[in-house]
Amino acid sequence: MSSPHTPGAKGPASSPHPHLTPRELEALRHIAAGRTYLQTARHMGLSPHTVDAYLRRVRAKLGLHSTAELTRLAVSLGL
Repeated sequence: MSSPHTPGAKGPASSPHPHLTPRELEALRHIAAGRTYLQTARHMGLSPHTVDAYLRRVRAKLGLHSTAELTRLAVSLGL
């Protein structure tokens, strides 16, 4: 039985953090590498607003409040 709270989840091996979507992880990886939202958006083929939305969701899901915390998370996940 699938959970409505894990859309797109393919199992434990599909994501290093099961609460984050692949696109949220990709945006997180770019920001942790030092890219700006604009650079991240261009690389991902998105608008900066969408990148901001992804990262706001990551912060909300994980109770984070800053880019530094996002970067620490990315490092701890090996992104």
